[in-house]
This record gives sequence, structure tokens and C-alpha cells, in this order.
Amino acid sequence: MKKLVILGGGTGGTMMANKLYKALNKDEWKITLIDKTEAHYYQPGFLFIPFGVYNKNDVIKTKNEFFPIGAEIIFSEADRIEPDKNRVILKNNAIIPYDYLIISTGCSIAPEETEGLNGNLWYKNIFDFYTIEGAINLSKFLKHFHGGKVVLNIVEMPIKCPVAPLEFIFLADWYFTERGIRDKVDLTLVTPLPGAFTKPKATSVLGDFLKKKNINIVPDFNIEKVDNENKQIISYDETKVNFDLLVSIPTNKGSEIIEKSNMGDELNFVPTDKQTLRAENFDNIFVIGDAVNIPTSKAGSVAHYSADILFENFMDIIEGNEPEAKFDGHSTCFIESGFGKGLLIDFNYDTEPLPGKFPLPTIGPFSLLQESYMNHYGKMMFRWMYWDFLLKGVELPIAPLMSMAGKKV
Repeated sequence: MKKLVILGGGTGGTMMANKLYKALNKDEWKITLIDKTEAHYYQPGFLFIPFGVYNKNDVIKTKNEFFPIGAEIIFSEADRIEPDKNRVILKNNAIIPYDYLIISTGCSIAPEETEGLNGNLWYKNIFDFYTIEGAINLSKFLKHFHGGKVVLNIVEMPIKCPVAPLEFIFLADWYFTERGIRDKVDLTLVTPLPGAFTKPKATSVLGDFLKKKNINIVPDFNIEKVDNENKQIISYDETKVNFDLLVSIPTNKGSEIIEKSNMGDELNFVPTDKQTLRAENFDNIFVIGDAVNIPTSKAGSVAHYSADILFENFMDIIEGNEPEAKFDGHSTCFIESGFGKGLLIDFNYDTEPLPGKFPLPTIGPFSLLQESYMNHYGKMMFRWMYWDFLLKGVELPIAPLMSMAGKKV
């Protein structure tokens, strides 16, 4: 019997387990899924917790609700992969052999990479919202915040969900306006990018939104350290930005498992063929989700679209053929802009976000690079789709490859 091991039971790993369990012959294949925790978090929901839109119960379920019945589930922490021996070693020294491996170990924040970031003010005046703990603690802080300098700083790229920092600062503008203290709050986005986003057209549109909302931006800021005593972030060129509240998106790194296995780059992301999603140095290993080093967003939509491509290629390979499906880096991101509205961008490796309608030409119902109430509803509806369809491997009526239909060039 052939053995498929899926390392990581987050979004990508769960989708692949469900898709492949339905497709593979149960008499010929054994699927084993390894994960260290039983809780599954809807991570896009963390953004809303600081503003009281969601609470912890809205973003957490048990992983067993979504794993295929019949697959072997091991809740244990993995220590390392030994790809030359085709096996995964767990922390308890158990050995899990495989014929094929899908790596879905994700990424997480590493505040310790920046001097002073997780110092005396960590979770007092400095917070993240990329973890459940950070989002909840920030929520408690904001309830008693009555004005001052609010700085959102992106330490470095790449990060999970590149639009989330913009969404946070747009929602902060809405939140403080609703509380009647917006005139007492100075909002500043401090970013290592030359503008609001990574793509020129989107940067122009989003930059205009920042100006319209009276949100400052400090571009090209490469943070060296945080001065906890004076409440300042300091760049390598000694530029200083003062804060009363610092919301940080720390360095994002891949799993320590990848580092211990000597399979990753300097940030522990796995070198992966950006089209086939096969690990560059290992023919029987595939990578999905935030664990990859491919040049696209680390976002749920990318995991969703690439899962369809990985599925096709996996089936080709086990049948003795070369993988034919090619992932184009497709990403679709709703951007909360506050006050019950949102924007939407749709792009891939070669095509930047363009205006138009999505997913159907003329009809939409969503507008690209344009603020609308419908885009906000799409963002809020996605949580339901995520739990009930996406994780379970249900086919959705959106093609994995980006379409130019409805876009205005």
C-alpha cells in the first residue's frame, strides 16, 4: 500500500486531504495527516477581533470536523523531515514513512527577529493581530484607548495576507470615527514598500484611499529596532517614528521543521516550482499554502487555487506522467475599507490588479479596484464559505487560473 503523508492540517493541508481522499483508491493508498494542534483558526477573522466585529468563538473550530473520515490523523508535533529516507520524524521519535509528502506547515510571526519588538511593551503598547493572542489583547487595549499616535508597521516582506495591514488601518479609521475620537488619533502606516501595496495600479488606488482617510504613510522604512523606553521605531538609516500604540506585522517565517530538515531558504520557506508546486529538489514532495517560496501572496485564495493545480499534478505523477497543470499565481483578495464597504483585487504572477467586475463580466457582482458595499458582504460571506465548502474540498465555481474576463486593461 502506498503512503501519502500530509504535514500540516491548516487550510492547504485540509483541502488536499479531502480532495485526495475522494480520488485515491482506498485499497491502494493510506493517507496520514500530521498536525500538532486540534484547533483550526479562521485566520482572516483575526483582523476583526480588535474592533469587536468577531470574537474568539467566531474564528475557531476543531480540525477533526474537516478531516476526511478514514484518513489516519496524528495529533503530534513533528520534529523534522528526512527526505533522503522518505520519512517524517515526530518529537516523540515516532517514524512516519511516506511515498509522497505534501508539506503544508504554514508560516508564523517571529517578533524576536527585530530588536526590542517583543520587549517590555509587548502586549502593553505593542501588539500583533496575526495571532489569536495578539488580536484579543489588542482588542482589550483599544477599548480603553482615547487618542494618540497609532502606528502600523510592516517589518519586512513577505507576509501572510499582504492586504491585511491596509485593512487594519482602514478599519481603525472607521472604529475611531464611530467612537467619536478620530480627530484625537493620528494614524500612520510605516512600510518597507515604496507605496501602499506591491503592484503599481493597486498602490495608486490604495494610496488615494489613505489620503482620503487622512492616514499618513511612511514608505521605504526598514526597521532596525524598537525603543521601548521612548516609544519609537527606528530604521537602519536612523529615521524615527513615535507611537503611543504600535501594531506590528513582524517578520513572517516558515516552520522550524523546515529549518531542521535543511529544506528551506533563509526564512524557512520551501523552494518550490511556482507552476507545478513540486518541491524543487524532491520529486515526491509537494508544497502548498504559506510554506512555499513562490512569488505570490501568502493568502487563503492562493492556497485554494493552487490546491486544484496540485491535485491535478499529483494525479498525473502517480499515474506515471509528467505534471501538466501550471499554476499562474492567481490571488483574489477582498480589502475591508471600513464603514461597511470594501475593495477587491484579482491578479497573478504576470498581471497586476485591474479595474472591472468579478467573477462575471458586467454582472460581477463584485467590483475590482472600486469600493462597494457588495465587496464588504463578499468578505463577510467568505467565512461561511471557508468552513462549509473550501476546507472540505468542495469544487467552487471559480477557476483556479486567473481570467481576464470582466477586467479593463
